[in-house]
Amino acid sequence: MSVMPHTEPKCTKVAEPAVELVIQARARDLGGVTVRRLLPSAARRMVGPFIFLDHMGPVQLAAGEGIDVRPHPHINLATVTYLFEGDILHRDSLGSEQAIRPGAVNWMTAGRGIAHSERTPAAERRRGPRLHGLQLWVALPKAHEEDEPSFHHHAAETIPGLDLGGARLRVVAGSAYGATAPVKGLSPLFYVEAQLERGIVLPLPDDHPQRAAYVVEGAMSVDSELHRAGELLVFRERCSARFTAAEPSRVMLLGGAPVDGERHIWWNFVSSSRERIERAKDDWRTGRFPKVRGDEKEFIPLPPR
Repeated sequence: MSVMPHTEPKCTKVAEPAVELVIQARARDLGGVTVRRLLPSAARRMVGPFIFLDHMGPVQLAAGEGIDVRPHPHINLATVTYLFEGDILHRDSLGSEQAIRPGAVNWMTAGRGIAHSERTPAAERRRGPRLHGLQLWVALPKAHEEDEPSFHHHAAETIPGLDLGGARLRVVAGSAYGATAPVKGLSPLFYVEAQLERGIVLPLPDDHPQRAAYVVEGAMSVDSELHRAGELLVFRERCSARFTAAEPSRVMLLGGAPVDGERHIWWNFVSSSRERIERAKDDWRTGRFPKVRGDEKEFIPLPPR
């Protein structure tokens, strides 16, 4: 059953499949919790302006435990944090202190430089927290890489939702499916949560050149190929595409216009300039980044590599 009008797939070559690449998640440690990393990968560094994608959980921690991502720096990017379960307390060097809860969106623009920390709130830690969500980074256009840093929180009730009968969509950032999120970013992009009943057919937005779908839970079928949780599907450009939920599923859709030129990434730094990254390394090493207010005692040292 399809929930939205859709034309037959049209690609540069009729025989080409809609999916260009499938990326498998790789395990990484994030402050005591194992996460699955999808971007960047050796096969594909970016999708639209998205240059980083981490899937946290789902995990149930014991009472007294929690995540502790100590203060660390960013430049020339924006972070977007979105939770399905649990709470994370965000603090940054602008003085922001904000609990991130399921369905809300935290968008932090690092610009010329910001430091922040992410920890389990004390009340959640006492009872034994559950955590499940995603964090993505967005590379900024060259004209905005050195913007003043900023932080914006958008409560869950401000995120536009669409109920299409078997498909519940939330437009987390940018524009898609005729809806626009309060989180717009600085370049054309879309970021959508799709909760789908079994058998639902959903087309991808055609108005963004680069698009991907990450299977968070469940399974989806594209061109008769089955894809399960932990897989990021990168779709071919100039190719209409749709997928079918093979079982009840949660899928995150993302993409947009490619950025204006190559981006370099090293640790928590993203920039169009290698020299700018070297300067950021030195700034963090020598303590020239501003401190995270309310979390000044600890920090993550610059990696040795």
